[in-house]
Amino acid sequence: MNDATLRLRYLDETVRLLYPGTGPDLPYSVLPHPLLPRRLAPRRWWHAGPRVTLPAGGSIAAHLGEVFGTPVRAVLHVRPARRANRKPVLEAWADGGLLAYVKVGVTAGARELVAHEARTLERLAGQPLKTVVAPTVLHHGRWRGLEVLAVSPLPVPRRLPGRRRVPDALLARAVREIAGTGGEQGDAWHGDLSPWNVAPGADGRLLVWDWERYAVGVPYGFDAVHHFFQRALRRMDPPTAARACLAQAVRLLAPYGVSAARARRTALLYLIALADRHAADGHSPLGPPEVWLNPLVDHQELIT
Repeated sequence: MNDATLRLRYLDETVRLLYPGTGPDLPYSVLPHPLLPRRLAPRRWWHAGPRVTLPAGGSIAAHLGEVFGTPVRAVLHVRPARRANRKPVLEAWADGGLLAYVKVGVTAGARELVAHEARTLERLAGQPLKTVVAPTVLHHGRWRGLEVLAVSPLPVPRRLPGRRRVPDALLARAVREIAGTGGEQGDAWHGDLSPWNVAPGADGRLLVWDWERYAVGVPYGFDAVHHFFQRALRRMDPPTAARACLAQAVRLLAPYGVSAARARRTALLYLIALADRHAADGHSPLGPPEVWLNPLVDHQELIT
């Protein structure tokens, strides 16, 4: 089953959850094309393709309108259905512009992730961060048994060319600052400090979103290793990227004052933690660990 078919099926399931009410129908449009679903947006006169009508009353958009005290137009991002703990993500728009990004937890696992992100952002809001800019919680609550989190949009520079690579020095400062948010509980990590979850801000700080995997009490440098590994996966298969992760660990973690032996151990622990996460999610985006992870761990045990 191809990606477009999966997205259309997931779109149908999501619409049934988020627009169950009755009321006047509103015209929507599947963009960029009905057979390539990426967004479900309020229809404008210039949108081509068939109309999609959704009920206005009792919908997530109506709920968000009550939360923000103004009529809300919701744009639904249609994410790949293969993702673990997938959840609807919406943009909430009003006449004044974009109000918020909204995550909706629709399964037990997704509800916990959404609630955890809300707690994390509240925690970060009480800390004097100088390098990292995290979203602000605008609303967190329940709607029809679903977990709903609305956060402020981050000020991504308009002229940012795509997702420009974050300068190494800025990334290093951000990794150190995030690690320090753990306080007496130990070093912390964002949990998914991937290239697509960060962007350089116009003021020289790092914009960081998607904090649902934040955790405390992990080896120092996990975020730096994760960022490298996710970049490597864009041009290598998982076994090669895992080997590169271990091979580059000493160089990668040297700026953080991590010794060579500890750097290699940190890389291995990170890869094992990632495999454990995928196993807990019931999802194997990198394939079986027996293929991409176990040979690397076994080899290290042989030489140590």
